[in-house]
Amino acid sequence: MGDLDYIFAVARIRVKEKSLLSDTDISQMTAMKDERAVLGYLADRGWGDGDGSTDAEAVLRAEERKTVELVKELKIDPAVFELLSYPNLYHNLKAGIKEICTSDANVGAFFDDETYGREAMLRILQNKSFAELPEHMREVAEAAYASMLETRDGQRCDILVDRACLEAMEKAGQKSKSRLLREYVESTVAVSDIKIAARAQKTGKSLAFLKEALAPCRSLDTRKLAIAASESEEALINCLDAQGFHEAGEALKESPSAFERWCDNRLIETIRPEKANSVSMGPVIAYYLARQNEIKTVRIILTAKANGFSEEATRERVRDMYV
Repeated sequence: MGDLDYIFAVARIRVKEKSLLSDTDISQMTAMKDERAVLGYLADRGWGDGDGSTDAEAVLRAEERKTVELVKELKIDPAVFELLSYPNLYHNLKAGIKEICTSDANVGAFFDDETYGREAMLRILQNKSFAELPEHMREVAEAAYASMLETRDGQRCDILVDRACLEAMEKAGQKSKSRLLREYVESTVAVSDIKIAARAQKTGKSLAFLKEALAPCRSLDTRKLAIAASESEEALINCLDAQGFHEAGEALKESPSAFERWCDNRLIETIRPEKANSVSMGPVIAYYLARQNEIKTVRIILTAKANGFSEEATRERVRDMYV
């Protein structure tokens, strides 16, 4: 893309940004009585297919589809969009392996994907046609599939695939010409490693487990992180503080939901400077990521309302918005 192409794309994004949900919108939805009220509010904001659907998941999927269609329409580098889709792609790999090895069909466990959706992923795995997968995931696909067949250990399948996803993202991110993409990927790997360490500490996982699960990260000493997480929560919090992640430790002290919120908010902080950018693919990438965060937050609110969570409990779980 040339400078004029970027200027046109950014101009389109600036218009679309005006329709993004704000922190005020999120606060209002959090205070609403029930799921129906939230869906009505979203319909007034243009969410869904305009058919008045009260199916929350259908509304969210419609928004995900709109976002993908817009980004493709703007014709940014396909390699950028491919990198951003890695988490969904590797998630589909895990879901496919588990469905085949347990014979437990779960259509809703898969993300929509033109090339590697549920049917395609199941066919590839059933036929062991690993060469049909992207090169960066072939090795782990074969290893995780064999491990699941032998042990039926879904958690081990998860750590193998999740680490491979982070490693593939980091490798591709460092090759990107986009400063934002490089910074976002690095932040994603760091936050993911911290999240893995925190969960492992809570469940009493061994040092060996942590060493296998944590992906290499340039902004974290994962060896120290693994040792600290295998010892105690206090050791983990001290380790995070020493490595420049004081807020993560404070969120851990507060509550699990506060910590999960910190993880997502940290990533939003990474992309927020793109509001001032005008001649690069950065604002388009930032918009896509902001939409993913927005949809995730709305899903949290809808789920909370459907399950009768209090306003206070719901508010603790919502994320900061991009605008």
